[in-house]
Amino acid sequence: MPPVRILANMNISPLTVSALREVGWDIIRVSQVLPSNASDREILEFARSQERIVVTQDLDFSSLIALGGFDKPSLVTIRLSTSDPEAVTQRLLIILPEIQEQLHQGCAITVEDSSFRVRRLPVQ
Repeated sequence: MPPVRILANMNISPLTVSALREVGWDIIRVSQVLPSNASDREILEFARSQERIVVTQDLDFSSLIALGGFDKPSLVTIRLSTSDPEAVTQRLLIILPEIQEQLHQGCAITVEDSSFRVRRLPVQ
């Protein structure tokens, strides 16, 4: 299975991106590849064209993927009780290895403090 390639939305801290990169994840931040005023649709299209999953704390992405009937890109939405970069980083380090296979298949995953939900794409 090829490695998961990640596109971190602007609300994911550069500290989290650096920490994930340091342990071997292929991750870039939206600000590295798109203008600061890029729309959510542009971000999704870039992720789709580059075969990257989107990691975000923004709920709008789930709606756009569901309403558009898309099966890619996979989406990881972080819904923790804190947005502290250290907490987000630690949760992603735990969860990403567990969900790699689902991410390759096309899914929307909501990550909470102690659990996660997986929905196959396209959302029915």
